[in-house]
Amino acid sequence: MKYPKIYLTLDNCFAIKRWTEPAQWMSLVKEIGFDSVQASFDNEIDFLYSPDWYMEKWFARIEEQEKRTGVSVDTFYTGYQTYRTAGLGHFDEQMADYLTEEWMIKAVKRLGKRHSHMGVSFFALTEDILQKPELYKQKYREVVRRFKYIGRCAAENGIYFCSEAMYAPHQPSWTIKGTKKFLADCCEEGCSIYTTIDVGHMTGQHRFSKPSKEQIRESIEGAVEGNQHPPFWIGAEHTIDLWRKAAADKTHMEAYLAEIVEDIERYSYLFSDSEEDSSPYAWLQELSCYSPIIHMQQTNGITASHAAFTRQNNEKGIIEGRKVLEAIAKSYEQPEDISMPPRAEEIFLAFEIFGSNAEYSYEIINKLKETAVYWKQFVPENGIELDKLLKQLE
Repeated sequence: MKYPKIYLTLDNCFAIKRWTEPAQWMSLVKEIGFDSVQASFDNEIDFLYSPDWYMEKWFARIEEQEKRTGVSVDTFYTGYQTYRTAGLGHFDEQMADYLTEEWMIKAVKRLGKRHSHMGVSFFALTEDILQKPELYKQKYREVVRRFKYIGRCAAENGIYFCSEAMYAPHQPSWTIKGTKKFLADCCEEGCSIYTTIDVGHMTGQHRFSKPSKEQIRESIEGAVEGNQHPPFWIGAEHTIDLWRKAAADKTHMEAYLAEIVEDIERYSYLFSDSEEDSSPYAWLQELSCYSPIIHMQQTNGITASHAAFTRQNNEKGIIEGRKVLEAIAKSYEQPEDISMPPRAEEIFLAFEIFGSNAEYSYEIINKLKETAVYWKQFVPENGIELDKLLKQLE
């Protein structure tokens, strides 16, 4: 059994528009208490719009500040800009190819030179695609093809490339089963595609649970005239239309009900597979070994506000240091699956803590310092093997 080395790293998304020069935020990361940082592409370093001369200057500054501060920029991640686009699922194939080459491949090659791993939230499947199963399968295959291409480039450059798991059908992968399928579909020799678990991204799946046949029957029986929508998620527009017809013509309800059940299976990609999809610890137990970057935030399990690990937040939050490490260990203790990528040898717990525009700068700094103090109880130094960390906690 080989456990991974664990690192605490601070995403510099907290510094966007406040501390933008590498010398500023790297010094601040050190002051806060972290020795490793995840660089958000939102913080003045974007491969799509930054000219080559700027990129060279920026990376030279990074290397200079790494030597000066002792802080390592070990990972990079896309931010809010790319999150707001369909990205590699773009409706224009030429545009999707452009984004692949001019954004992803350029970034992978540049980061490979410094052995910095990379992750993205960079594709979505739009509503028209979701409504047509065959079109969905086609678009999904196209996205997988692009990820395989990027993954081969990542492997050639010696880095992990992660696709972040989300929490709604239009942003796959968003379920445990679906994430495993995505990784298996991308998996081939010489390809380095992994996932990123965000421990706060389990807040939406319960809204897309698959209803039972009896639940659907009861909802039709209880429908009143003028009611246009079922009282729970039922999937595609076509399925909703069947429900409306059944509600308006209850004498033929059983026939419509059979069609609805069949439709739900046809559109199975629109539904959460189980209650475990809403549990961060279930995700960690099943997928940590394929998630070299794990995004950390405190959450109450209802909202994903990217809160810090302060005493006040921890009292209401569900993310606990020991439980996280134990769940990661369970992922490595499962039998190896040859259909999946090789297990990650390093895991970066990347603290993606947002700062509000209305927060004072010192408030942001203080909550991040408190986060570092809390987590260093469990990971006192970077690069320690997980099993050793757990023994220290006994």
